[in-house]
Amino acid sequence: MYINGEWLTGRPELSVTNPATGEVIGQVPDCTDQDIEAAITAADCAFKEWRKTTAYHRSQLLYRAWELMIRQKRELAELMTREQGKPLKASLNEVQYGADFLLWFAEEAKRVYGQSIPSARENQRFMVQKSPVGVVGAITPWNYPISMITRKLAPALAAGCTVILKPAESTPLCAKAMMEIFAEAGFPAGVVNMLTVQDPSRVGDAFCTDPRVRKLTFTGSTPVGKKLNGLAAANMKRVSMELGGHAPAIVFPDADPVHAAKGLSLVKFLNTGQACISPNRIFVHEDQLEPFIKELTSRANRLVAGNGMTEGVGIGPLINNQAIQKVDSQVKDAVAKGAKVETGGLRLMDNDLSDGYFYAPTVLSGVTPEMKIYREETFGPVAPVITYRSEDDVIAMANDTEYGLAAYIYSNNMTTAMRAFEALDFGIIGINDINPTSASAPFGGMKNSGLGREGAQEGIEEYLETKLGGFAL
Repeated sequence: MYINGEWLTGRPELSVTNPATGEVIGQVPDCTDQDIEAAITAADCAFKEWRKTTAYHRSQLLYRAWELMIRQKRELAELMTREQGKPLKASLNEVQYGADFLLWFAEEAKRVYGQSIPSARENQRFMVQKSPVGVVGAITPWNYPISMITRKLAPALAAGCTVILKPAESTPLCAKAMMEIFAEAGFPAGVVNMLTVQDPSRVGDAFCTDPRVRKLTFTGSTPVGKKLNGLAAANMKRVSMELGGHAPAIVFPDADPVHAAKGLSLVKFLNTGQACISPNRIFVHEDQLEPFIKELTSRANRLVAGNGMTEGVGIGPLINNQAIQKVDSQVKDAVAKGAKVETGGLRLMDNDLSDGYFYAPTVLSGVTPEMKIYREETFGPVAPVITYRSEDDVIAMANDTEYGLAAYIYSNNMTTAMRAFEALDFGIIGINDINPTSASAPFGGMKNSGLGREGAQEGIEEYLETKLGGFAL
């Protein structure tokens, strides 16, 4: 744990394991209630001075953290692969993506503008100023254990807020490495703090109920997000939530089905399907089903599963045994209700994979609305393919979900693509694009996929209050 500029030990320790091998790779402390109180006190005390610093000073520190992160890119990526499991190439990409947020918000810190508003009264002037929200409680997930930290902390720090980070229980070592970077960059004691804990509800409850914490930012499951949001609302907290997704991908008849299958295979099996924007329902016109399934299956079959540190491995383990059970349960339910396994559909146990949590890249055809996989987020390497007949039908099917985070469209007709873009109820839509994300672009969802946006100009607004001054002359 990192509280008020100091590393704290001497508590019961939690073991951190490699999901590819099962080996213990480190330990972190399990925080006490006194540690939670100390972290909030430290952030609250530090805020009084940190909020007074100039935007240029905060920018320089974020820029310094970016430099350190880029310099340590390989080491951070290797740590991520050992702790989270994704192939090293994907870890390298994530570290770069995470660093991008530090650089982007180093600049956005200097772009927090107010305004002057004309008054109807001759002797009155209105001035609008932006001020930092205050102490921020940040809860980050295990699937992107570094970039989700910078996506939250960079705008908060740029705005003049202080932060307490609670990383996922499965990936605290990546968070520790990031705390070391913030410390080396020169952030003052108490401005950035971190709590590690076995029972995350204790920290979440404190973030939502302690009046000194003015903002909660959370990335995780929809059920947990709803619970935290309700508790925060009862205490009038500012919140931003990036929750679950159930992304549709629509391949329109005018698209090249082979090209679409290639792109969707890349994003579907990215991070072993453990991404909130992973395509979970793939809609293909019935006339294009055969070439699409053939190409998607071929690409799934070529993926090599294994330890992400091994050259040539394209798909890593799931995070734990519970994740394996969830994925397998959805596949078995689909098969029992008439779906066909084109490839995969089982846990991988051969070739030294038995100690890890590996599931075969899987393609299912004949998926229907009665199946669990049609309704529930999978978070695993399973590509369910659904056929459709008309454009109106597929738009209705795509929108038939409680989630609204990401969606994908493949079409070579601008009119078709624009109609679909405007009709889909999702916050992020990739049109012939499997990577519609960037530090400079707003990220977030509609409906049960969350509240607020991260990244872009919207990202720093989440950490700012609007203050009006009315001056009588």
